[in-house]
Amino acid sequence: MRYFLHLAYDGTDYHGWQIQPGVSTVQQELDRCLSQVLRQPVYCLGSGRTDAGVHASHQVAHFDAELPEGLDVPTLLYRLNRALPVGIRGQVLHPVPPDAHARYHAKIRTYEYHVRLLPDPFATRFSLYLDRAPDLAAMNEAAAHLLGTHDFTSFSKVKGSEKHYICTCFEAGWHEEPGGLVFRIRANRFVRGMVRLVVGTLLSVGRGKMPPEQFGEVFRSLNRVHASGAALANGLFLCRVEYPAELVGGQELPAGLPYFSRE
Repeated sequence: MRYFLHLAYDGTDYHGWQIQPGVSTVQQELDRCLSQVLRQPVYCLGSGRTDAGVHASHQVAHFDAELPEGLDVPTLLYRLNRALPVGIRGQVLHPVPPDAHARYHAKIRTYEYHVRLLPDPFATRFSLYLDRAPDLAAMNEAAAHLLGTHDFTSFSKVKGSEKHYICTCFEAGWHEEPGGLVFRIRANRFVRGMVRLVVGTLLSVGRGKMPPEQFGEVFRSLNRVHASGAALANGLFLCRVEYPAELVGGQELPAGLPYFSRE
């Protein structure tokens, strides 16, 4: 039987999602604990690979397993959370068709980047602190260039494994929140390092180091060297993964949001 696991994690102490030799990763811990609870080898595959230090308030992974006799889905989720490190938690677990794929069937993903404008010792793991407010209007004028279908080569890490850099961006903008700002970007796909590079360059606009029209020129240049440095990982969250309604419809998912796509 194949299952979708919706989970959240604090990425601070992990070297990203994907299993890598010699370092601790979220996928490694999830596989270890699922195998321990189910007493069989279990390998999960996530909807996307978050980088070292990046968090997720909504990640989705699929895995195949046969539940032992007497073990139901709610009890499996309970036991999994008992086994997992405190920074990783499963939130919803449900069966899906045998061909359902957490990565390839994801239609839209949303990331958020959080900026604090007030010193807060409790937010240092989960946000970037700025000692002065950036120009919100200028950053949103620049971010409007991202909307639509474009080549995001300028905002991708060098030597990425992507076959192409074309993404369709449905939403990109900064919003005020108590004590700070949040940047939200929603797209059909993301290339490696894209959000942190976009945020770093938008913050250059907000600090007056780059006018909004120059941001558009950088974006269209398809040259990574023209972008600013990447924003720190600690402010970035994968916060929503959307699927066709037939895969997740009817599930009570995190924050009560409709995690099925109508696009």
